[in-house]
Amino acid sequence: MITLTHPQSAMQQNEQYTPTSRALKETLAESDRPREKAKALGFSSLTTAELMAIIVGSGSQGESVVELCQRILKSYDNKLYLMARQTIKDLTKFRGIGEVKAIELLAALEIARRYQLEQVDEMPQIRTSADAYRHLRPVMQDLDHEEIWILVLNRAKRVTHRVRISVGGTTVAIGDVKIILREALERRAEGIILAHNHPSDNTSPSAADDNLTQKVKAGCNAVGIDLVDHIIVCRGNYYSYIDSSRL
Repeated sequence: MITLTHPQSAMQQNEQYTPTSRALKETLAESDRPREKAKALGFSSLTTAELMAIIVGSGSQGESVVELCQRILKSYDNKLYLMARQTIKDLTKFRGIGEVKAIELLAALEIARRYQLEQVDEMPQIRTSADAYRHLRPVMQDLDHEEIWILVLNRAKRVTHRVRISVGGTTVAIGDVKIILREALERRAEGIILAHNHPSDNTSPSAADDNLTQKVKAGCNAVGIDLVDHIIVCRGNYYSYIDSSRL
């Protein structure tokens, strides 16, 4: 049993914590319950709303902090990646979320994104399109706009560099073949993987995607660099030109 008063006997202190226990509800404020649950059972025992509640700290009149976080999550279909695409201004539209709380939430989501990046090997070997997707996904899948990147590969098809080529709007990013080739040549690439994302999460390539693929392939052939693949990165899925026999 967890209590906020004086220490209990060893037997009482060793009793198993139950989040729904009567004593817990009576002795803890709503905003403190996720913290106590985390201390007793670990962070993995908390729901996403409860984790958010620890960051947000307090609710608003007539609504607990957990209920506030549940309401925010529901508005984004319970998808954190959709929340990560929002701005500070977007989040402050929720009653109970001021600028400071919005900044704290988005900072926590950015930390999570960077943690994902640390899980990627420094020089992974690209054997399949799935390998390329795993390496690209952390930096591209949550973007609310299109970006074009290349993976620079050595002779063993290990990634030596990951380079952002351009940043575009919600539906298009401009791919300059000269810039792509320059970045590849400066890094002594033996091969490259071209990649861009679709914020709509529609994996189907457009006519502009096809056109860019062919131009980059021709440019790479002219300077002796292998265009290994062109990957379209989406949330939870991707499109590979090489897997579709279109490269």
